[in-house]
Amino acid sequence: MNKALFIILIVITTSLMGSSFAIGKIGLNYISPLMLVGIRFTLAGLLMGIMVQLFKRNHPSNIREWARIMLIGLFQTTGVMGLIFISMRTITAGETSILTFTNPLLVVIFGTLFLGKRYHWTQWLGVAIGFAGVFITLGANLDVQQIGTILGFLSAVSWAIATLLMNRWGAALDVWVVTAYQMLTGGLLLLLSSAFFEEVKITITASSILIVLWLAIMASIVQFAIWFFLLQKENPGKVSSFLFLAPLFGVLFGWLLLDEKLYISTFIGGSIILVGIYLVNRPKSVS
Repeated sequence: MNKALFIILIVITTSLMGSSFAIGKIGLNYISPLMLVGIRFTLAGLLMGIMVQLFKRNHPSNIREWARIMLIGLFQTTGVMGLIFISMRTITAGETSILTFTNPLLVVIFGTLFLGKRYHWTQWLGVAIGFAGVFITLGANLDVQQIGTILGFLSAVSWAIATLLMNRWGAALDVWVVTAYQMLTGGLLLLLSSAFFEEVKITITASSILIVLWLAIMASIVQFAIWFFLLQKENPGKVSSFLFLAPLFGVLFGWLLLDEKLYISTFIGGSIILVGIYLVNRPKSVS
């Protein structure tokens, strides 16, 4: 792939990832957290579901494979996104994005503990550096006793679990089909959770409609489409190493759209986290 095109697409997909935090927080002014993210992913899942049907992608042939997709959706969409949007009620969008994108560090730890994987020493160095950055950021700007901080970190835990499940089962499944139906499953579970666990609020305005459409189409379908296109066309390790740009964009969008303060300690801690995530993603696991 042309180098300039690769850079442009990387910037677009990671900036779309990062934008969802700030735009999602704006959306909380109109729609309650679980309802907002439930609408987002139910709509995105339905649209992608139609597309994978039209393009006749290879769908699961048995209940076991469908159950695996649903379990991935439980962690990747219901868990990750539900926790992110609830956390943003008490901490900033930038802080939530930093916490959420520590998930590659947790993948190494969980992969070692539960799947018996072995990783290169530079990846373990990345884990150590990454968590040092988290502690700097937490110690400077976040109250670790705040529920939002805890939930932001748990979103990374849920994402790491989903990543390992996808790594274990993904080879036998069509990635586009998995993406469509895990989003749909997760979105429906979030709507159900909203009905039971929160006071539902929906204010329909032009702004709230635009926010939902941005989150569902641009920050979900378009972002996933570009990301998977890059994974297919380039070395996955090379592509994944640029994931560290997403929390940077999350902080920048928080500053631009929400007037969130930029602390020197946020840049220092965030930069250290980015180095750690880069080291984790750059090498391949050795088994």
